[in-house]
Amino acid sequence: METPFYEAKPILEKLHNSDFEAFYVGGAVRDYLLKREIGDIDIATSAKPDEIKQIFSKTVDVGAEHGTIIVLHNNKSFEVTTYRAETGYDDFRRPKSVSFISSLKEDLRRRDFTINAMAMDIEGTIYDYFDGRQHLKEKVIKTVDSPSERFSEDALRMLRAVRFVSQLGFTLCQETKAALKELVHLLDAISVERKTVEIEKLFQGAHYKAAIQTLIDCQMNNYLPGMTEKEQQLKILASFQLEFLSTREDLWTMITYKVEPPSVEKYLRKWKIPVKLIKIVEKNIKFLMLLQQEKSWTSLLLYEAGSDCALSVERIRSVIDDPNMLNENINAVKDSLHKLPIQNKSQLDITGHELIKIMKKKPGPWVAKLISEIEREIILNTLENERSAIKEWVLKCNQNFEQNY
Repeated sequence: METPFYEAKPILEKLHNSDFEAFYVGGAVRDYLLKREIGDIDIATSAKPDEIKQIFSKTVDVGAEHGTIIVLHNNKSFEVTTYRAETGYDDFRRPKSVSFISSLKEDLRRRDFTINAMAMDIEGTIYDYFDGRQHLKEKVIKTVDSPSERFSEDALRMLRAVRFVSQLGFTLCQETKAALKELVHLLDAISVERKTVEIEKLFQGAHYKAAIQTLIDCQMNNYLPGMTEKEQQLKILASFQLEFLSTREDLWTMITYKVEPPSVEKYLRKWKIPVKLIKIVEKNIKFLMLLQQEKSWTSLLLYEAGSDCALSVERIRSVIDDPNMLNENINAVKDSLHKLPIQNKSQLDITGHELIKIMKKKPGPWVAKLISEIEREIILNTLENERSAIKEWVLKCNQNFEQNY
């Protein structure tokens, strides 16, 4: 079986040699059958956590109480989890108790969707107790057994369902969608951080348009930070070719720009977005709005934005205005950036310390203001970036500068 599973094959072999069952499970099996790129390889086994640790010399105990041990092999990590059953759930997310069992079928029964509840043995034989392969053919997302039970156990599964709509291009089966609509309020119990992960994956999926419509149909947006009654804004977002946005910063800039919250910072903090990313998004939106006023990039606007911001803003603007012009517009911005006399103030041929000597003044805020004036003149090509020329300009403008500052 010439697939990525061969990397994990020695783990299964070692478990078998110790008289335990072991299978590839979950998303890797699903993606193998769909001929999609396979991500992490997860393994289910009849071996208990302590037995797994005895069999393998390199392990990381990340959740032995829940049956999961990380096994390190050839500088790669694999989750190896004991067959288990779960009973009772806290906060519609975490099982109250986990018991180890000996049945592969019952282990697969606790999983969320039929397409994720298949196993494959070391020879490539598929174990499919819940019609997952048929649902792959039908391109439907259906829970294992009762959707109401599955969503009540773990409400995050509702967002995962819609995320799979986006990633796989599948639709929710009627029963699953009905349960989602009925139990959508349980999303209030899910942490913002987990919602953020799922929403980012949803927007980055190839079929995000259908997924966003499903979000709206099921009123899930009302349980997402800052998205209450934002159906129209979400529909507008779905109308754009978001696949052209290449970074997380691009994505959150586009979302925030179109949702139009009163405060960018407060909106993104609700999503628990990192402060560094918030600052980037704030800057991007600032220059998107400036670009709206200017109609096109000026040298000063490009310089003030900087390369990363300018290219991100141009990608977003092109996606909004004319995606067919994206490559041409990006290349034009890159060319204009390259032609700037300087890219940032560190390239100035004079320092603040030298300016203090020339001006014969004590250090103060005036230094930064003077440097900004020098940058501006150089960008406008009215001053050469050369120490003697800058010094001459400073002395010539000294009187006017002192009047202004």
